[in-house]
Amino acid sequence: MGTFLLSLPYATVDGNGLSFLNALFTSTSAACVNGLVVVDTGTTFTLFGQLVILSLIQLGGLGFMTFATFFAVLLGKRISLKERLLLRESINSSSISGVVKLTKRIILFTVTIEIFGAILLASRFTAEMPIGKAVYYGVFHAISNFNNAGFDLTGGFKSLALYAEDPIVSLTVCALITVGGIGFIVLNEVFEYRETRRLSLHTKIVLATSFVLTFGGTIFILLLEFGNPKTLQPLSYSGKVLASLFQSVTPRSAGSSTLNLSDLSQSTLFLLIFLMFIGASPGSAGGGIKTTTFATLLGAVWSQIKGKEDVVFFRQCIPFGTIYKALTITISGIFLAIILTMLLTITESGKDFLMILFEAVSASSNVGLSMGLTPELSPIGRILIIFAMFAGRVGPLTIAYAVATREKPNAFRYPKGKIMIG
Repeated sequence: MGTFLLSLPYATVDGNGLSFLNALFTSTSAACVNGLVVVDTGTTFTLFGQLVILSLIQLGGLGFMTFATFFAVLLGKRISLKERLLLRESINSSSISGVVKLTKRIILFTVTIEIFGAILLASRFTAEMPIGKAVYYGVFHAISNFNNAGFDLTGGFKSLALYAEDPIVSLTVCALITVGGIGFIVLNEVFEYRETRRLSLHTKIVLATSFVLTFGGTIFILLLEFGNPKTLQPLSYSGKVLASLFQSVTPRSAGSSTLNLSDLSQSTLFLLIFLMFIGASPGSAGGGIKTTTFATLLGAVWSQIKGKEDVVFFRQCIPFGTIYKALTITISGIFLAIILTMLLTITESGKDFLMILFEAVSASSNVGLSMGLTPELSPIGRILIIFAMFAGRVGPLTIAYAVATREKPNAFRYPKGKIMIG
């Protein structure tokens, strides 16, 4: 549907509409809340085209089951058990108890946060554009960044580079990305904390891991880019910190940036690839292997080093099934990134390898950051990225489950064998 609408003549400024492949690419990027673009959003699309993209971002970010349930409740329709089970899986809830109530609250959270973010951004944009345009820009960028999409209207492919030292824009966008990336389950628990006075293990791990990755990434980027004349060196001290924080937050699954990524040092780019691969948290609009997966694997490695059998966080033991799932998701993500990188080195021969690797991880992890390769992709390269964005949003493990032939459980078990590891 998005591809069809973006192909219409009145979707683009030139009146010709996008070609089928470019429309499909843009639609997939928006619906999968990725942010990679082959044409500039602000200058290519009319208001109609931009609203189509914004609608796809909102639908893709919250999930179709969430919207369907919300409208069903508005129409007075009873939610069946089957629909509750589907909804539980959609929002990554642990049970069906209160799942409809949680869905209503998710909509409330989303609307409230996006309105608040839009007001802050619009108040800043009014200094340089008419109030009507400033409000529209505020709404667009609030929705885009809360849903971790990263589409922007600032013109060109520079994203938010004009606001690298602006605390209102930088901190507001960072907050929107962070809140949108920690997951609705975590948001709900934090909201109810004053009454319950407790947080689940999931929420504790998400908050702790997100904090460490965000501020650890900020420090490393600040140190690595401090003397780079093309990035941080010309900025004030406060601007250096703001830009480092922004570049640490945005690889967690949003495609916005306040620095020209192609000017970053190779060490910083590799750090961003690492952060992109981890991504956001479960139950959010973000991609990547997720913070809880990363934390679980680190916990398993640490337990192995210490010679302990159990993986323990906050005095609670992680089941072995969860550890196996975390390992499977990580290996699946690595294979997806490796295969995509290898194929892109064939279709985009002559391009810098780090640029191709960056693009591949960004697409498969649903981040949307680019070193400038996206608009230059060949038709086959664009098709590969479309599949990668879809796989990154749905999840490589989910796709594997969908296409795999289910085997019947064995009536017997084989004897255990020993192999040497390490």
